[in-house]
Parts: sequence; structure tokens; C-alpha cells
Amino acid sequence: MSIRLRQIALVANKLAPVIDDLKSVFGLEVCYIDPGVGVFGLENSLLPVGNNFIELVAPIKDGTAGGRYLKRRGGDSGYMVICQCDSHAAQLERRERAREMGIRIAWERESGEYHVMQLHPADTGGAFFEIDWDAKGEPEGNWAPAGGSGWRKAKRTEVVSAYSAVELQTPDPAGLSERWSKISGVPVRKDARGRLEMPFENASVRFVEATDGRGEGLSGIDMVVADRARLNSAAERRGLLISGDHLTICGTRFYLVSP
Repeated sequence: MSIRLRQIALVANKLAPVIDDLKSVFGLEVCYIDPGVGVFGLENSLLPVGNNFIELVAPIKDGTAGGRYLKRRGGDSGYMVICQCDSHAAQLERRERAREMGIRIAWERESGEYHVMQLHPADTGGAFFEIDWDAKGEPEGNWAPAGGSGWRKAKRTEVVSAYSAVELQTPDPAGLSERWSKISGVPVRKDARGRLEMPFENASVRFVEATDGRGEGLSGIDMVVADRARLNSAAERRGLLISGDHLTICGTRFYLVSP
């Protein structure tokens, strides 16, 4: 029952400045803008990172879930962990497991080609946990939220080649990791630095103590860097400070890791 980390969503008060940072610093390009998110009072853009995606959403009207999340987190922030199952049956099994745990479905939509299942963050903790199924079954190819397979034309790997982990911060890393593990069916382990992580097929979900005063949420992404000099130069031009092993964009720590 394979599960992959396919898309990480961030939320910002304003879309354009953050997109400019992501493009400039990481050498990324926008591959898709989804008009369908307008029904939620949002605008978005997706950027390929290797064969996966970073999505940025921003509210375009009042009273949206995204806007409420921005207020709760005190500004721009990580938002969603979006995964891909290798079969519809595997997705539905995880849906049933979540139901048995009393976890509500925040939103879902099913068609013959694609099934979205977004779990409620108040129940999962940490972030929105979305577990989707794409009928074409291409874990590094077709992806309905990115508009199909045309996203490859915008794939750029000269500066960063992939992301290898997403980080959730919380007052209770052990409890949060146990809950996400039960939902996903993926056992928790410790990484080389002794931090709790849940290893998906292509990347990990890491659980750490919240220490920055912003409370529980999606706090970081590990970016695999192909050209550190070019990244450093671009960050300096954008006025973004690299502190040790990371820089902050959209209220999210981007950890710069070697291949």
C-alpha cells in the first residue's frame, strides 16, 4: 500500500511576492494555475520540485478557510500535506481508518479519474492531511491537481532537484506522529538526528517540537540543493537571509540539504 508525498501547500496573504521568491531563489517555474480553487475563495499556483509540487494559495475574498488559517498561524505559513496512494482501495482503507479514529472529512470529491480526500486539520493535528488517488497511477507523472502531465515542461532542477521531507511542529511530537501513523499505516521511526519521522516512499514527514511561538503547523521543507552558490546569490538579491542550514519563505523554513 504505497503512499507518496506528492504536493506541499503553503498559504500566503499575497500570492505574487512569494511566487517571485520561490522562482528566484530555487530556480522554479509555475506549471499550473487551477481555476477550480476560486470556489474556495482562493487563487493558486503550482511549481514542480523534481517530480512533485509546491502549491501556493492565497485568499481573494473574506471568510475563507485559508484566511482563517493565516490568522491562526500569525501570517504566511505551511498549510497542507498532500499524498498519493497507489490504488483506490488503499485510499479507501485509509479513509475507513480515519473514520474509525473519529477524524472528519473536510472535503472530498470523486470521479473515475481522481479522488480527493482531505482530512480535517482540527482532527488530524499538524496540518491538513490530504490523501488522494489518481487513476492513471503515475507516481512521477500525471497528477490531476497540476493539470495532468503538461507540468513537465516547467520542471527545473538546476538549483534544487527535489524535496526530501516536510516538517510538522507541535507541542506533542510523539502524539502527533502516532496519529498520522495510524491514519497512513506507515510506522514511525527516528531519523539520523533522533527526530521522529514517518517515511513515505519518496520523502518523510518529520515531527518536531514547536519552539517559535507560532503553535502547531507545517513549519519546514527539506530542499535538495543542486547549486548552492546560485541559490545563495539569488537569496541575497532577494534580501533573504540564509541562517545556518535554512532560509524562510512564506513563513516556512526551507532546509538546504545535500543530494
